[in-house]
Amino acid sequence: MRRSDRIALISKTLSENPNKVISLSSFSDRLGAAKSSISEDLDIIKKALMASGEGELVTIPGAAGGVRYRTQRSMEAINAFLQGLCETLQDKKRIIPGGYLYMTDVIFSPEFSCIIGEIFSQLFFDKSPTHVLTVETKGIPIALMTARALNVPMVVARRDSRVTEGPSVGISYVSGTGQKIHNMSLAKRALPENARVLIVDDFMKGGGTAQGMRELAAEFKAEVVGTAMVVTTAVPKEKLVEDFTTLLILEGIDTHEGEVHISINGKLLSVLQE
Repeated sequence: MRRSDRIALISKTLSENPNKVISLSSFSDRLGAAKSSISEDLDIIKKALMASGEGELVTIPGAAGGVRYRTQRSMEAINAFLQGLCETLQDKKRIIPGGYLYMTDVIFSPEFSCIIGEIFSQLFFDKSPTHVLTVETKGIPIALMTARALNVPMVVARRDSRVTEGPSVGISYVSGTGQKIHNMSLAKRALPENARVLIVDDFMKGGGTAQGMRELAAEFKAEVVGTAMVVTTAVPKEKLVEDFTTLLILEGIDTHEGEVHISINGKLLSVLQE
């Protein structure tokens, strides 16, 4: 097999298995090439990724080592994507009577959800999460893409317990704005004790649901290493969750003028610059 062919197949395998350690032996056996040749191929890929800012290739030494691809985007690329996302959500046709914003098509879009998941993965990779937790239903695509980029399992908290999932742990929590009581449950076998949990959801207003997921994780003696949201409202300013990361901030919706005021979270760009 020619080197160009090997590089194409290796790159495809790495991109389809982010954050997973793959041994040189597996590439060698599959492609019928010596490990020394595979190492040279990987070095070419590593330099190309570094030059383009499209990701990072890390060599893991030792008998159980290999190579691991980590998704990573430049600050410029992330800023450009978020600018485009703002423009998409600012379409006046997205305004729903009652002052709501229609986001479902964006959240369930493979293109948008995949990139958002990779951004969340990049932001929280150093926190070493072992699980991604979300609540049904609209946060699932974003959480799944984040879990894929981190190569960790995703678990979903249910509004109501399901008999098909066996024994579960349930809690009651208060919504951040309406002060209504809601229920949330998670199967006992879904999350092991002492897990490191990254909470991911699509939208946050008062923070009640996010706080509920934190309390649910505590029932499993899990540590919450971060809370990531796609969109967070500017009002109320004080949320029930203090430590969270959001990509966009919804300043408000003018139903009379047909305007959606949404912007990139400036603090997020500051973090990416560090």
